[in-house]
Amino acid sequence: MAAKRPTIALLIDYLCGEYQSEVRFGVERAAEAHDVNLVVAFGESLARPGYALTARSNIYPLISADAVDAVVVVTSALTNHLGVEDARAFCRSYAPLPLCSVGLAVDGIPSVIVDNARGAEAVVAHVLDDHGCRRVAYISGPASNEEANLRADAYRRALAARGLPCDERLFVFGDFMIDGGRRAMRELLARRVDLDAVVAGNDNMALGAMDALKAHGLDVPADVLVCGFDDVAVSRVTRPSLTTVRQPIKELGALAVTTVLRQLGGERVPERSLLPVEVTRRESCGCGYYAAASPRASAEAPARAAPSRSLGGQREDLARALAQVVTHSAAPLEGWPGELLSALEEELAGREGRFLLALQALLDAAGREGVALDQFQRAITLLRERIGAPEGAPGGGLERLWHESRVLISHASVRAEGERRLYLERASINLSWTGMCFSTCLSLPLLRRTLASELPRLDLTHVSVSLYDDPQRATLKSLFLMEHGREVEPPPASFPSRSLAPPGFLSSVDRWSVIAMPLAFGDAENFGVAVVNSGANEVVYDGVRLQIGSAMKAVSMHREIVRQVEIRERLEQERARQESVVAEHIQTALLPATLRVDGLELSAAMKPTAEVGGDYYDVLPTPQGGWLGIGDVAGHGLAAGLVMLMIQGMVAALTRREPTASPGAVISALNRAIHENIRDRLKRDEHATLVLLRYERGGRVTFAGAHEDLLVCRARTGRCECIPSSGVWVGILPAIDAMTRDAEFVLEDGDVLVLYSDGVTEARNAHREQFGVERLCAAVEATQAAPVDVIRDRILRDVESWSTSPDDDITVVVARYRAPRDARG
Repeated sequence: MAAKRPTIALLIDYLCGEYQSEVRFGVERAAEAHDVNLVVAFGESLARPGYALTARSNIYPLISADAVDAVVVVTSALTNHLGVEDARAFCRSYAPLPLCSVGLAVDGIPSVIVDNARGAEAVVAHVLDDHGCRRVAYISGPASNEEANLRADAYRRALAARGLPCDERLFVFGDFMIDGGRRAMRELLARRVDLDAVVAGNDNMALGAMDALKAHGLDVPADVLVCGFDDVAVSRVTRPSLTTVRQPIKELGALAVTTVLRQLGGERVPERSLLPVEVTRRESCGCGYYAAASPRASAEAPARAAPSRSLGGQREDLARALAQVVTHSAAPLEGWPGELLSALEEELAGREGRFLLALQALLDAAGREGVALDQFQRAITLLRERIGAPEGAPGGGLERLWHESRVLISHASVRAEGERRLYLERASINLSWTGMCFSTCLSLPLLRRTLASELPRLDLTHVSVSLYDDPQRATLKSLFLMEHGREVEPPPASFPSRSLAPPGFLSSVDRWSVIAMPLAFGDAENFGVAVVNSGANEVVYDGVRLQIGSAMKAVSMHREIVRQVEIRERLEQERARQESVVAEHIQTALLPATLRVDGLELSAAMKPTAEVGGDYYDVLPTPQGGWLGIGDVAGHGLAAGLVMLMIQGMVAALTRREPTASPGAVISALNRAIHENIRDRLKRDEHATLVLLRYERGGRVTFAGAHEDLLVCRARTGRCECIPSSGVWVGILPAIDAMTRDAEFVLEDGDVLVLYSDGVTEARNAHREQFGVERLCAAVEATQAAPVDVIRDRILRDVESWSTSPDDDITVVVARYRAPRDARG
């Protein structure tokens, strides 16, 4: 049975930084070379200025022996703001797993570091000794970072060694970021101190400093020299290109992998492995891009010699010099100087084109390994200086070969940069699209569908998205799984969070490399963990992490909003139900107990709906006849019931005080009180339709107000007559006296008067058709000679059969007039 393939974890703060990108590249290449699995875990720095973010809110505590066999920690990047002791405590938390710290020496833990002190001292010495600067400013990294302190101390030693004072006005702290370099440079300029050079604790801050100097109208390097530290890829292509201290970043990552694998094999490893650094001179200090290619070579080389068919005794020296001018850590490129020189010898022996073919193959291999191809221009410069060109043949022979070589390198470099930019542009465009898609996910099913459709667009084909299943975040439950670009059904059972992904996802027989990242929103809300395949553009991972985290926040917010709405709806429904009970009680309790008016046969009914409205009717007898009233308060519920109660009380009081009053005068007086109560006291905007009828025993009916038409079915004809009420609604205006006039009609013996609310005529059937006045008249005419109870019931029955679920109260008052005997003829 084959031995289980080891799995190494790389802990890093993010993937897109120049330093972080090169460390990861070195680790991935070494993992591939040693045939081990790799988990790259990233999230955020463990602490940032102004924040209290700790490892507990990140993915790092989930890395354990449950999923990995050894851990590589990029301590220099992860712990910028933690301080040395906290950084060491963090690293030691992974014991007893084999461990290696990158960039920061941790007592008791194997560490791979560079000679920060020597590198910083060398670059400061370069501007002091080679350029004669005397006012050198320094932008340091964070005061809590050990690497930053080592480099800053070296700056001070370089000044002291030359008897120069350390002017603290020329010293400022940054944060290793480009923006931090801009801020620090602006602070130095604001101090108005003389300076002729700026050395920064890393390349990012140096680039930011150059931006600030240019914005201030100062030229680099004519006015101020600028140098950095690290030699990240962008430092070679800035304008001007950046003089810096080359730190073998890829080599650090590769050596860290070797260190933990040796520990896994039971070997003892050094507690500290120190890699050398060197100053790389470029344009920002005034040396020019190729200045570093040849000083030593020029000093050691004899005067230009005529070419020969064999490099002879020069070959070994040339191979060593070539190896120094092109920096890389790629195993496939080992021995490239010898291969290139062999091709050159073949070219000199007459095999034309052999050198360019070998150079093209070298450039292809170097491009695959992430080597900056423009470095090979330095190799051509070196060869031209050492070997020269045939005498008497300017522009021909070797000179043409060097020219063609430079053109080939330029084309390869431009092509490689173009491919990188196209790759980045494609990734950025796709990220923008997926961001729009994720922003519309308001449920987990929709999020799953979006993950399935959008992640392959980003070259993510093996994906596990899992959500925490308990408050302590000890277990995860799989939300989404994808294998080979196709969604698969996730297992239903929860699994330990330290496994990172559900069983089976990280158990392929083939070697694998994955990225593990937390799914979070802000500093406090942690939703789960995503594990995806490596190989996509590095900008994709942080973008997808933020997009899925934001989508999870949107899902949780939407879920909470829905829950709150449901709670509010239940409370509102209960409130409405209770109000309806009260309103119905008010509405029905105040109906007249008896319907008795001399000369009228009366019958009435009111049927409230589920949402009780504000229907009103009343019958008030007087010595001369009586008052009839009917109306409808706009709206439903308790407020409508209260307004109806006010109307009923005021009408009763006003008509009893003056039984023969004008209906218009009563309505106008009632309106003034109702408007004040509703608008000023209740702060509401209800109003009511209302018509009041003063009936006299002789059959005269005087009325005023605005409500539904009055129906009178004449005994002589058996047909209904519609009498309009054309007043003004009650409560909508402060005063309606000028618009309220009395009108009248006369009832004859046997005539039937029908009063009704709009719940009758506006009742709708399944086709949304209204019951209407015509059907009401037909019901009355069909029963005109019947008792008033029969007429009332026929109207109610026809309306209820027309609309099985009316949405408004239904009120009907039926009165048949019986003239006095002496008036009947």
